[in-house]
Amino acid sequence: MRAAEAYTGDPAVDTLLFSWGRVIANVQGWERGFALSIQRDRHKPGWRPSHKQFAVMEKLVRNARPRPAAGIYAADDVPDDVAVIDFDD
Repeated sequence: MRAAEAYTGDPAVDTLLFSWGRVIANVQGWERGFALSIQRDRHKPGWRPSHKQFAVMEKLVRNARPRPAAGIYAADDVPDDVAVIDFDD
């Protein structure tokens, strides 16, 4: 998908859509159905959310769990039984 197809051109809406995958991954029930409908509708030419949809989208993005913070080294997320060779020393 090209960026022109993924975003609306409205910075406020596009900022929300940038995080939309995280929203979909973390919500359930009615909120998941709403998030999936936005995901489907955003690909329609000229689509813009209504004022009410926009308000719900803001709430869902604000309440979405942030991605886990990365450790100091990329190897911090590797299981203990995996040997990591660090060439940066």
